[in-house]
Amino acid sequence: MLLRLSYATKLLAASLIFVSATAQGQQPDPTIDRLLSKLPPPEKIVKPAPSSAMQSADPAGRDPLVQGIFTALKGGNGNRAYSLARQLTERHPRSAGAFILRGAIASAVQQFNDARTSYKTAASLQPNLSATHLGLAQVEAVQGRAAAAIPHLQRYVKMEPNAAVGWFALSDCAQRVGRKAESVTYARKAAALAPSDALAWVQLARAERAVGNQEGTLKALTRAADVSPDSGVMLASVGYSYINLNRISQAIPPLTRAARLMPNDGLVHAQLGYCLQQTGQVGAAVTHLRKGASLSPQYGMVWEHLGVAYAKQGKQRDAAKAFERATKLMPAYRPSWEHLAQSYRALGQSAEAARADARARSLPAARSNLAGR
Repeated sequence: MLLRLSYATKLLAASLIFVSATAQGQQPDPTIDRLLSKLPPPEKIVKPAPSSAMQSADPAGRDPLVQGIFTALKGGNGNRAYSLARQLTERHPRSAGAFILRGAIASAVQQFNDARTSYKTAASLQPNLSATHLGLAQVEAVQGRAAAAIPHLQRYVKMEPNAAVGWFALSDCAQRVGRKAESVTYARKAAALAPSDALAWVQLARAERAVGNQEGTLKALTRAADVSPDSGVMLASVGYSYINLNRISQAIPPLTRAARLMPNDGLVHAQLGYCLQQTGQVGAAVTHLRKGASLSPQYGMVWEHLGVAYAKQGKQRDAAKAFERATKLMPAYRPSWEHLAQSYRALGQSAEAARADARARSLPAARSNLAGR
């Protein structure tokens, strides 16, 4: 993140960036949140600067143990880093920076009590260090206690009003405890302070989405895509936002670029195919829908859209097969049964058409906002 943070503070910031993990074993769901869950984890985004871990006047910063800590972290050996951090504070019991570093690493290896104690020790040594408040917030947040993290973050932004990471974390925590309007306010502040940071815009998009502001979500995602033009996830999110707003033709360019960047993402091909089919580009739609179906065969809506496209081409036998697959995957989705009945009638299969019609009539009408899903 482009926030000019010290290494210890960046460690804390990394732990405060919440990117929800995609649930395993579930049918793909093309919501914006799920697309955004494909973003790289915080440790891949935050770039530490080891040389700026502590103030140059702090003798602990010149201790060879510090380089050993960074080497261990770089090698993924958190326990080794933690052991060295403890040794560092034993050698330098008056170094607030050493205790902040120990707190960050202790939290990373889930030694939360020690992390909390380390940050409090640092605060007692140097009361005006903002990093201690960010650290204490991280200890609470990483354990799922967003409400307890908020007061620490509020102290942090009071001390560091121009640090985007504080507003970013406040927005995330506020959203998690249901303070949605506050979350938007904090996210807007973070984006204003870090306009070239895609994650700031992503958080604003999440916050706007939580309050139901679809236009605001789209604008924030568009800015995120602008500052990360090679991110297929961002482009796909923009495209899906256009679909949510029923601006189908505008979804095609970002989804086309996303499909090029993520050629093996079935969801992107499915959504692009849907948009192409809706705008009369049926041949291209079939190409993407078939690819989407092969990559995500358990995603029912791709079969529904593929069936519609085949029907438009007059390929009723292929359409019927696609609708049959859709009804198996989405047995309660009425339009697939209606379309299946139509294809059966076109093929002269009257009995099958009657059964599909009866099943359709037994189901409630589909919500209109499911059209592209």
